[in-house]
Amino acid sequence: MTEKSLKSLGFSMIKDFSQLIGETPLIRLNKISDMSGCEILGKAEFLNPGGSVKDRAALSILSEAFDSGRLTRGGTIVEGTAGNTGIGLTLVGASKGCPTVIVIPETQTQEKKDALRNAGAQLVEVPAVPYSNPNNYVKYSERLAKELDAKLPKGAFWANQFDNLANQRAHVTTTAREIYDQSKGKVDAFICSVGTGGTLSGVSKGLRALKSDIKIAIVDPFGSALYNYYTDGELHAEGTSISEGIGQGRITNNMKDLVVDSAFQASDGEALDLIFDLLYEEGISVGISAGINMAGALKFSQCLSRGSTIVTVLCDHGMRYQSKLFNYNFLKERELPIPFWMQDTALELPNLMEKG
Repeated sequence: MTEKSLKSLGFSMIKDFSQLIGETPLIRLNKISDMSGCEILGKAEFLNPGGSVKDRAALSILSEAFDSGRLTRGGTIVEGTAGNTGIGLTLVGASKGCPTVIVIPETQTQEKKDALRNAGAQLVEVPAVPYSNPNNYVKYSERLAKELDAKLPKGAFWANQFDNLANQRAHVTTTAREIYDQSKGKVDAFICSVGTGGTLSGVSKGLRALKSDIKIAIVDPFGSALYNYYTDGELHAEGTSISEGIGQGRITNNMKDLVVDSAFQASDGEALDLIFDLLYEEGISVGISAGINMAGALKFSQCLSRGSTIVTVLCDHGMRYQSKLFNYNFLKERELPIPFWMQDTALELPNLMEKG
């Protein structure tokens, strides 16, 4: 049956993987909305086909690379990533006939590594070292891309998500417009954490073009330098976090024009309490970065008028962090909150099995 005949019967048809990316819903986060006196909405980016907000950046980066001729069908995509961008690049790349090589810090969850391998990426694990180290995963991926570009018949393309402004442009043109339209223009504030800076800088730029008085804030996990940068002007980090894919010690190209009205810090404990509540009370499972974002939205609400509408990002699904977020021993060793259903308080159920 042709596309035309399907449409005549009322069916719609997706012709390419990339058409599945975006148009994720806004979800009212009931508990924290009620706690705050504001309307706090989460952009459900875990519903993207690759499971995260990074699908948007991946599509934009690869589309611009194809349009410019820097990447052609059969060319190899190379990237250094904490996981989610790599998954997006691998899936979008596969739909365009391009294999993917991903360089990832060995400290990232096994679930992300498995997802990358299962999607067909060739995975290179490297030690987790600071950006200043030449063997940092980003710098390693750049060198690897240059070597493969010279060696492979169809060449190699370094996605460079941190400094490639196609990342930011994805959120200017899609995420910001979706938030504005879905909230019917009533969005008063936006807040999220930063990894590459593409989401916060892109959404803030797009929303400010649509609503000039919107308030923008950043929330930073401990161990990242951005909170201090936006409050004191110095890149200085304190503490640690189990979060992945967020937190930064430098100003990337995607962040250079970022202006925020407020900056907040959120702890792992604050994030985990909200993650577990959201799952148990509202049935929504999200990862640690979404927990940091929710904690930031709660703090931001105290600076805004009662009844304000705040949007944040539910970046990815909690099952991508099962070995951390839902690992009793991992949480206990770090003295982090443990949800009650992992403790010895579960209801003892009767044995109703019939015995012959």
